[in-house]
Amino acid sequence: MRLAEMESIAMTICITIFAGYIFFIIYDLAKKSNAGKFGTAVLFFALGLGLAAFLIKSVVVGMLEGA
Repeated sequence: MRLAEMESIAMTICITIFAGYIFFIIYDLAKKSNAGKFGTAVLFFALGLGLAAFLIKSVVVGMLEGA
């Protein structure tokens, strides 16, 4: 296995763990602030949108480099 392949696999695993941790933080924030169902949905949408943009950027850059 080449170094580039190992780096790619490690990056994928680390990004997945990072995304899960971010969602846990958002959930914990909603729980501690007693946000309710609507407030929790707004928190996940607003704060999760930043994470989604980061992930989409990674996918787009990967597609452009592969093309």
